[in-house]
Amino acid sequence: MRILGIDPGFAITGYSVIDYIGNKFKLITSGAITTQAGVSFPIRLEKIYDDLSAIITEYKPDAISVEELFFNNNAKTAINVAQARGVILVVGRKMNIATFEYTPLQIKQAVVGYGRANKVQVQKMVKAILNVDNLPKLDDTTDSMAAAICHAHSSKFSQKL
Repeated sequence: MRILGIDPGFAITGYSVIDYIGNKFKLITSGAITTQAGVSFPIRLEKIYDDLSAIITEYKPDAISVEELFFNNNAKTAINVAQARGVILVVGRKMNIATFEYTPLQIKQAVVGYGRANKVQVQKMVKAILNVDNLPKLDDTTDSMAAAICHAHSSKFSQKL
């Protein structure tokens, strides 16, 4: 199964593509879709849509795993991230890719075995599970890897959107 993991954001959307075959993981690619501050918000959302569509076209994932919104105290940021998530969900739907959502707690549970794991614990487990020497500098990209791993571990029990 090829899984596209996504950590949504409107400034930075982390993504990774992993293959999960016979309980073995292989990282295919990872990176971040970045949008420029000061550009109108609809243009930023359009960039996320276009770049994500291109990633899906190139790597042809079987499923998309998206981290659910973690609400913080900044309502404006949460609303903007929610709009970016909406774009991500629409891309999956328009391109006919099964799309699944997981909470941060579910992702940590699937990757570390503990839903309240800290970021360092998650990073160490992602590195070990994917058998990579180094992780990307952006946490958003590493978080997308964790989302993909979560889906691989949870896919038997998930409901698609």
